[in-house]
Order: sequence, then structure tokens, then C-alpha cells
Amino acid sequence: MAGEASDAHSVVATIQPAITLLGLGIGAALASRALRLNPIVGYLGLGLGLASLGTAADFRGPVVAAMAEAGVMFLLFNLGLHFSLGRIRAEAANIFGFGALQMAVAGGGFAALFWMFGLSPAFAAIAGFSMGLSSTAVVIGLIRERGQEDCPVGRAAQSILIFQDIAAIALLVTAGALAGGGDLAPALGMAGIKALAAFGIAVLFARFLTEPLFGLIARAGTTEVYTATALFIALAAGWATGMAGLSLTLGAFLGGMAVADSRYRILVQTEIDAFRGLFLSFFFISVGLSIDPLLLVSDWDLVVAMTLAMIVLKCAFNVAAALVNRWSVPGSIQLGFLLGQGSEFTLVLLALPAVAGLAEPRLVSALVTAIAISLAVTSLISNIGRKLAGRLRAGPPDRKLAGDDAPVLIIGMTPVGRALADALSYNDIGYLALEADHDRFELALADGYHVHRANPADPRSWDAIGIDRRTVLVVATGDTSVSREVTPLAQERMPNIARIIAAPGPDEASEMAQLGLLPVDMSLSGGSARMIELVFTALGKDRTLPLPGLAHADHRTREAA
Repeated sequence: MAGEASDAHSVVATIQPAITLLGLGIGAALASRALRLNPIVGYLGLGLGLASLGTAADFRGPVVAAMAEAGVMFLLFNLGLHFSLGRIRAEAANIFGFGALQMAVAGGGFAALFWMFGLSPAFAAIAGFSMGLSSTAVVIGLIRERGQEDCPVGRAAQSILIFQDIAAIALLVTAGALAGGGDLAPALGMAGIKALAAFGIAVLFARFLTEPLFGLIARAGTTEVYTATALFIALAAGWATGMAGLSLTLGAFLGGMAVADSRYRILVQTEIDAFRGLFLSFFFISVGLSIDPLLLVSDWDLVVAMTLAMIVLKCAFNVAAALVNRWSVPGSIQLGFLLGQGSEFTLVLLALPAVAGLAEPRLVSALVTAIAISLAVTSLISNIGRKLAGRLRAGPPDRKLAGDDAPVLIIGMTPVGRALADALSYNDIGYLALEADHDRFELALADGYHVHRANPADPRSWDAIGIDRRTVLVVATGDTSVSREVTPLAQERMPNIARIIAAPGPDEASEMAQLGLLPVDMSLSGGSARMIELVFTALGKDRTLPLPGLAHADHRTREAA
């Protein structure tokens, strides 16, 4: 009995830090939402608060570390679900072209600065190029929260992050060779061979095993088996690449990519999403715990200077790389600021004795703290870049309307309106979007949509927006009250225009149908897809479907970027 009690106490002591952080994390997330902040900020603040109380060591056990690592793996697995083999081919220029350019400019820039300040060439190269990396967990989380996965900036950022994950492997191999005193070239060559082999295995799994495996599970008809299989693929893929000496995150990404072309992708993503959000909270809390509060107090001037310099230089390097890649100034600024933070992988590299021993401990500690702070302020820095991009894109007031001759008029840049705009752009069909809400207007403008600030509920604005030149009018605001009031005048003014409206429920849909509009009940699943099909039917055009998660690479990327 005494032995059983001792074992039970040992289990409780092992999981207690995770349970405590879970409870505190719930409170941090709720507080962040109440303050209209990203929950990531709350998690980082919670970690810093616990570190300030001197309890950081209590939460650095293996359970918390494993859950934090699992969160990043689930995040990369989810990213892989949106990168099918077709998308990898279509985005190859962004991944291996733009991604390599960004690392050369940002990483090379930091490496040159470190060397100029008298640091050893080995530290300058490893730490400098690792500073060119950005945080996959923070950036992808921010992109998902903003619904920017298919925006040009969001697609480019995801592609760059994929290349950075490959570059991170090379940096890890370099650090390992430095610690072991071995030759670097053979180590890098072997890592490249292993990475290609892992990619090949993922391709074979995608083509020959995914559909039969999930078909077998579907016949079993057990929800728990779906959940277990999704978790197994995400974790086992990361474990396999980790055992091969590669990064866990690369394996998780390849595991998601293997399922991306499957008809069961949405089901797998649904199963993973809940775990991803839960475990990622542990990762961000762990980053906050890594901030040294004593260093913040004793060397606050060094930490502040290093943090500001790192963010400013990183944003500048990223903007320069985007401009070299022939992006516009607004797009370059938005992308540069989005990727303007440090990386969690840099924290891992700087923790390796072989790397940390190459520089003064005080400098390494300040650099680690600066990186952690940059992760905490990513949302703020990204918002600054987004607003600057929006103002630059606005142009002079007398400029011709973008989409002036477009056949489709979209009212309301809600998620439904954005989805329709993306589908039209992919099929090279012009549109003009109008948004009366100031916040939605600025965000849509910053993200590169053809949107203008106007109140289409006022009939006096109809001449200015050229409503008579349109073929299809889509009301995507989700509010039917205005349509109810202006429909009689609209029927008289534009009898030949197809008018489609997003109705919040069946009652509103029935009412709009009686008024002569084509309603789409958005309370039912697949509302956005039905609205898009209605628009293409009204235009008399066939719709070409994009690859999963891929918008028009040539049309939208260059135009909006």
C-alpha cells in the first residue's frame, strides 16, 4: 500500500506543473480576450510573470517541455495539411526562391553585423543566420487568427517559414559538427540526404497509403479511431525525423503534407485543431518562462537596445528581401513586419553549450531575452506594418477605382466576402468590394483586396460606384435590414442585375427570396461555397478550383503584394 501511495504521489508531482499551467493559461486567455489582445500575448505574459516570481524552475519539467514541443509539431502538421504536393510545386518559387533570398539577406545581414562587432566567425555565422529565422508558431498562429492563409502576404510568409525550417536543420547540423569537432560538409550532406528521403517517404505515403488507411478507418465507423490516427500521424512523423537527426517540426510538416491531398483532410484537421491550440499554449508560456527577469532589471538598457535593434534590423532586412523579390513597397512592409520577430529555434541553438560558449554569457543571455520579448510583441509589430501597408495602398483620393469595370460588386469584406474575392481572383474575374465598417475596411485594404470605403446603403453613392455597370451584386455583410429597405429602389434602378445576399438564418433567407433576391442561408454548413457557385452561375462562367489552401499565385500575389 505504501508503494502504491508513493507511486501515486510521484505521478501527481510529475503532472502538477502541467495542470497548474493549464489552469493559469485559461485565465490568461480569457484576460487577453477581455483586453482585445491575442491570447499569445497572455500566455507570454503569464510565463514572464511566473519567472518574475522565481517559480520558472518549477515548470521546466519533461511533461511541460513535451507538451510545448507537441504544440509546435501539431502546428506544423496543420500547415502541412494545406501544402499538398501540387501546392509545393506551385509555390516552389516562394519556398526555394523567396525563402532562400530572405535567409540570405536577413541571416547574412545579422552574421555580418556580429562579425563586425568582433564576435568569432563561428558564432557570427550560426547565431547570425539563426537570427534570420522567424517564429513559425507565432506567425502561423497570427495568420490563422486573421484569416490570411490565402492572402498573398500569408502565403508568402508560410512558404518562407517552410524554407526556414529546412535552413534550421542545416544550422543544427552545423552546431553539432562544431560541438563534435567533425567535418561540416559530410554532416550537411548526410542531413540533406535524410531530408530528401523523408520527403520521398511522405510522397509515397500520400499516393499509396493515405486513402486506403482512412478508408479502412471509415468503415470501422469509430470517431475515437480517427482522433487516434490523426494524432499518431502527426507525432510519429515528427518522431521519425527526430530519430533520423532532423527536426521534429519537419517531420510533422511532412506528415500533414502526406494527408493534404486526401478526401479525409478536413476530418483530420478537425481532430488536430483542438490539440494544437491546447499544446501551443504550453509552448508560449514556456517562452515567457525563458525570459530572465533579473537580467531585465540589471541590464535593462542592454536588453531594450538589443530588442529594438533586432526588431528594426529584422524588419528592414525582410523588407529589403521582398523589394528585391519585386514586391511592392506596401506588400514588402507588411510581410517584413510580420516576420520581424526572432525564432524559438534560435533559443534552442543559443542554449547549446557549443554555441553559447563562443560568446560572452552576458551577451548570450541578453540576446535570448531580446528574442523572447520580440515574440511577445509580434502582434503589435505586425499590426504596425499592416496599417502602414494599408495607408500606402490607399493612394490619392482621385485615383480610378480598382475594379472600376469589374462585373461583380461585393458589399462587405466579411469572411464570406473575402472567400468570394479569392475565388474570383483565382479565376481572373474582376470585382469591386465596398466596406462601410472602418476596421474591416483597413484590414481588407492592408491584405490587398480591391476594397473601397463606401456606404452602399445610401442610393446617392450608386452612381459613384458604377452600380449600373455590374452584372452581379453580392451582399456579404450578414445584415438583411438594409436590403429590406432599399430593395424596391434597387429593383427599379437595376432590374437586370443578379442580387445575391448572405442571410443569417432560414427566416431571413425566406424573406429575402420573397423580395426577389437570391439568398444563401449562412447558418447551414458550406454557405460560402454555395454563394460562390451562385455568383459563377449568374456570370455564366465555369469555376476552376484552386489547390487546397492555394490562391492565384500570379494574379493576386503580384497585384496585392
